[in-house]
Amino acid sequence: MEKKGKLIIIEAGDASGKETQTRLLYEKLCDENKKVKRVEFPDYGAESSVLVRMYLSGKFGKQADDVDAYAASTFFAVDRYASYRTKWQKDYEEGTIILSDRYTTSNMVHQAIKLTDGAEREKYIAWLQDLEYEKLGLPRPDCVVFLDMAPAVSDKLLAARAKEKGTAEDIHEKDKAYLHRCYSAYCETAEKFGWKHVICSDGENPRPPKDIAEDVWSAVRDYV
Repeated sequence: MEKKGKLIIIEAGDASGKETQTRLLYEKLCDENKKVKRVEFPDYGAESSVLVRMYLSGKFGKQADDVDAYAASTFFAVDRYASYRTKWQKDYEEGTIILSDRYTTSNMVHQAIKLTDGAEREKYIAWLQDLEYEKLGLPRPDCVVFLDMAPAVSDKLLAARAKEKGTAEDIHEKDKAYLHRCYSAYCETAEKFGWKHVICSDGENPRPPKDIAEDVWSAVRDYV
């Protein structure tokens, strides 16, 4: 019988500290002598992310809503499938903890909000989970940690990041109203699906990363 690992997801909106918290949790797991591997989505360095990159750069439309939720979701799903099959399936099946910066859970928010009707949104989420977890055979997460960064704070952090790196914002990042809708959807989805909820700001400023990391560890320790 296969010895399955654990799949832990760090989930949040843009500029909420996902990369930092994923790194800090990875380092903590290594300190605890756990066998762990990091992955992130989209997998920008892989060929499989080409349609994701085209979508986010505005090749299919300058606004996120220009691309149907189902169409956009397939771009991300294929990227995850390729990553799983070529980079971490073997490790996962041999018992490794897979620590992921975003996953299917991101589409459950970022694409679902394109559907304003509640029934249609529920139908989409059911379709997405069936596509990725059943049709494509991707593993379901054991634990999802939602980093709750207040929109006003993430807006400032996103602007600072773009200025520091000198890079253009993607179609999601440019649309602040869209990101704020995502935040509300994140809160609702986290509650509905029982994600672990970690507060990351006081509403005006971010909490220290090490303090957030302690709360993240408390959220996942029982799963690893």
